Amino acid sequence: MASSSFSPGDCSSKPEQRFTGDISPTRSSFSEPMHPGEEEAQPCIYRAEEIGSLPPSSDHTHRKLRPRHIQLIGIGGTIGTALYVSIGRGLMQGGPASLFIAFTLWCTVILGVTNSLSEMVTYLPISSPFIRFAGRFVDDAFGFAAGYNFFVYEAALVPFEVVACNVIIHYWTDEIHVGIVIAVILVCFAIINIFGVAWYGESEFWLALGKVILILGLIAFTFVTMLGGNPLGDRYGFRYWRDPGPFAEYIKTGDLGRFLGFLACLIQASFTIAGPDYVSMAAGEAENPRVVLPRAFNAVFYRLTFFFVMGSLAVGIVVPYNDPVMAAAFKEGKPGAAASPYVVAMDRLQIPALPHIVNALVLTSAFSAGNSYVYCASRSLYGLALEGKAPRILARCTKSGVPIYSVAVVLAIALLSFLQVSNSAAVVLQWFVNLVTASQLINFSVMSFTFIKFKKGLEAQGISRDSLPHKGFLQPYCAWYSFAATTIMCFVGGYTVFLPGNWDIPTFLFSYLMIIVVPVLFIGWKIIHKTTWRRPEDIDLLRDKEEIDQYDRDYFPVPPRHDANFVKEAVIRVFGRREQDWFLIPYLGVTGAVRPKAV
Repeated sequence: MASSSFSPGDCSSKPEQRFTGDISPTRSSFSEPMHPGEEEAQPCIYRAEEIGSLPPSSDHTHRKLRPRHIQLIGIGGTIGTALYVSIGRGLMQGGPASLFIAFTLWCTVILGVTNSLSEMVTYLPISSPFIRFAGRFVDDAFGFAAGYNFFVYEAALVPFEVVACNVIIHYWTDEIHVGIVIAVILVCFAIINIFGVAWYGESEFWLALGKVILILGLIAFTFVTMLGGNPLGDRYGFRYWRDPGPFAEYIKTGDLGRFLGFLACLIQASFTIAGPDYVSMAAGEAENPRVVLPRAFNAVFYRLTFFFVMGSLAVGIVVPYNDPVMAAAFKEGKPGAAASPYVVAMDRLQIPALPHIVNALVLTSAFSAGNSYVYCASRSLYGLALEGKAPRILARCTKSGVPIYSVAVVLAIALLSFLQVSNSAAVVLQWFVNLVTASQLINFSVMSFTFIKFKKGLEAQGISRDSLPHKGFLQPYCAWYSFAATTIMCFVGGYTVFLPGNWDIPTFLFSYLMIIVVPVLFIGWKIIHKTTWRRPEDIDLLRDKEEIDQYDRDYFPVPPRHDANFVKEAVIRVFGRREQDWFLIPYLGVTGAVRPKAV
C-alpha cells in the first residue's frame, strides 16, 4: 500500500512524547531530538495538581477533561436551537403523535450507534477515534472519506451557529450591527479553544448546564400549564391531540398524507438527535478514559433520550400543529425564539417574562453548540493529520496541548458567517444547513460499519470481547440496525425533490451533495494510494494499546477537595449525605466523578 506523503503521528515535527514509567509530582519528561541540530520536543512538566492528568500517550494533546466535563460535553454539542425552535416545523408537518413517535424511534437508532462506538472508543481512547478507526479497521481510503466528511460537517456548522446567535439577539433589538455580534462571538470561540482544553471543558460544563436547565424548565412549564397553572387558568391537557388531532397531513391527503407527515418528522429527528460522536472526540483528552467514557456514553444517551423524547411530547401538548402564529413565525423568519412553540404558548397564556428568559437560554445554547463544533472540527482535522491524511503542520500543538493550526483553520472557515452582513440571515443559515444535510447520517453509518469490522477483527484474531474494558450489548445486531437505518435515511432525507412538480437542482444538490462527495473522496484516495480493504485477520487492533494500558496502570485520581464543588456541598447539607457519599452527585445529574475506592 502506498504511504502518504505526510508523516503519520507527527505532532510538531518532533518525536512523540510517550509515558513509559511511573510518575512523581515533580518529574519532567523530555524526548530526545530526532536528529542533531533539530529542536527538542517541548518538555512536559507535571506538578502536584496535575497528577490526576498524566501525559499524552500517542499525541501531544493533554488529558485535562475531567469526568464532569465529559458528561456534559455530549449534551452541550447536541442540544442546540433545534430542540426549542426548529422542532415546531416538524410539529406542523406531522402533528404531535407523529413527532413523538418519530423522535422516540430515532432514539433507538442512536442507542445502536452509541452502543457500537462506546466499545471501540473505550478500548482505544485516542484522539479523533472513530475517524482513525475507519482507516485502521476498514480501509485507509474509508478513513480519509469519513474524516473529511465529519470535518466539513462540523466546520460548516460553526458559521451556522454564529449566524443563529445573531438572529437570536435580534429578538430583542436590531440596533447592534451584525458584524459586531459575529466578531465578538468568534473572538470568544478563539479564546476558549486556543488556551487549553480545560478552558473548553469548563465552558461547556456551565453552558451545557444552562441547556439542561432550559429543557427541564420547558418540560416543567408544559406539565404545570396543561394542568391549569397559568394566568388564564386554562386546564388544556391533551386538548390539541384531539383538536386538530394527533396526525397532520403533509403534501398529500388521507393515509398517505399522514404517513408523509410522519416521515417528515422522522427526517427531522434524524438531523436533530446526536450525541456519541461528541463524547468520542474528547476521548484523547479525557482523564482516566476507560473508566469515565463508558459511563459518559450511557449517561449522555439516556439524558438525551429523555430530553428529546419528552421535548417532542411537550411541544405537541402546548400548541396545535395548525397554530397560525407559529406558522406565520416560520414563514416570516422571525428572529430568535419567536417561532418556538413554547414561546407561542407563553404568549397565548399571557405569560410575559418567560419568552425573554427562553430566548436568553436559547442564545447560550447556540453559542455552546458553536463552541463544540469548533472543538470537534479542529480535533477531526488534527486526527487526519496524525494519520497522514492532512498536512502535518495541522498536527502541531502548543505547550497546552492545543492543535493550534487546526483550530485556526476552523476559525478561518467560521469567518464565512460575515456573509450575513450583506445577505439575508435566513438565506445564509439555509446555505450552511443544506450543504451538510446528509453528513451527520453518513457519520453514524460509518461508525456502525466500522464497529462491524472491528468485531470481525476481534473474532478472527482470537480476542474475546469479554476481555475488553467495555462490552456493548446485542452485538452485532445493534450495529447492523443502526447502519441500515442511517444509510437508508441518507437517501430518504431529500425525497420531496423527486415528487411531481418539486424538482429543483439546487435542492437536489443541497440534499445529496455529501452523498456524492464521500464516495468520490473514497475512490480518489484509494486509486492514488492503492489502499486495500482490510481483511479481519489483518486489522491492526494493537496500535496505541500498550500506551493506553500503561496510562491505566499508572493513573491515580486527584483526591477531591472539600471545597471543590459548591453544588456537592449544598446537596450534602440539604440531604444529609456524608462526605464519603459525594459520589452520589453524578446520579443527580450534576457531575460525572468516579467514587474513590474504599481504604
